[in-house]
Amino acid sequence: MKNKNQDAIEDEFGDVLFSLINYARFLKINPENALERTNKKFIKRFQHLETKAKALQKPLSEMTLAEMDVYWEEAKQL
Repeated sequence: MKNKNQDAIEDEFGDVLFSLINYARFLKINPENALERTNKKFIKRFQHLETKAKALQKPLSEMTLAEMDVYWEEAKQL
C-alpha cells in the first residue's frame, strides 16, 4: 500500500479472497451462494434508498451519507 503498487495490492487482495473461500469451504459454506445472497440484500436495500430519494424528489447525488444511512438502516429492517 505504501508504494502504491497496484499489481502488488491486487495480488494481496486475491490472497485474502482465496483464504476466505477456503475458510468458507472449511465451514461447509458455499461461497457463491453466500455472495449471491449478499448481492440480493444489497440490491434490495439500494432500491429502497432509490425509492425514498424519488419520493423526496431528491437525487441520490444530492443526499448526504447521513441521509442515505437512515434509509439504508430502514431497508435492513424490511
